Amino acid sequence: GYIEDELCGCRFCISSKSFYQVNSAQTEILYNKAMEFANLKDGDTVIDAYCGIGTIGITAAMNARKAGRSCRITGVELNASAVKDAIGNAALNKLDNIRFTCADAGDFMTELAARRERADVVFMDPPRAGSDEKFLSSVIKLGPKRVVYVSCNPETLARDLKYLTRHGYQAVKIQPVDNFPFCDHIETCLLYTSPSPRD
Repeated sequence: GYIEDELCGCRFCISSKSFYQVNSAQTEILYNKAMEFANLKDGDTVIDAYCGIGTIGITAAMNARKAGRSCRITGVELNASAVKDAIGNAALNKLDNIRFTCADAGDFMTELAARRERADVVFMDPPRAGSDEKFLSSVIKLGPKRVVYVSCNPETLARDLKYLTRHGYQAVKIQPVDNFPFCDHIETCLLYTSPSPRD
């Protein structure tokens, strides 16, 4: 079975083995900030890493469609159950500008870079442990113009920020969002820009 919810104007079916942000009101604020930071343009190629059931990627795909922008979005997730949900959610929202792949996001992006493919924007929303160096090095190899990092752990965000800035990326905007009232946890949305943007 599954439960169904609406978020950012999209419908989502969530099965028992998939992750979902339970504070919908604050998550809409968080995702709208992520969309603002991504600043999707016509023709952009977008990767939604650690995509889960596709919430960020589907929100981006819906926003691009409403704005009349032709963007190609790929969600990448290791959890096969979540990918199944994501594919169903794209169909539920009648979106044809997004696809999903069941794979390790770092391996997937490294393969893209090896084939000299590009990404203009990478959304990354890792678990509380943050990203690992393998994934972060894949971001550097792929060289997106904009990286939008959604983090639920300021400590691992700070660690990953050091890695990306050491490799030339610059943190230009940051916005905390209180998804977890009455505790010390917080979500943070951060925009990095490329050291050599192609714009």
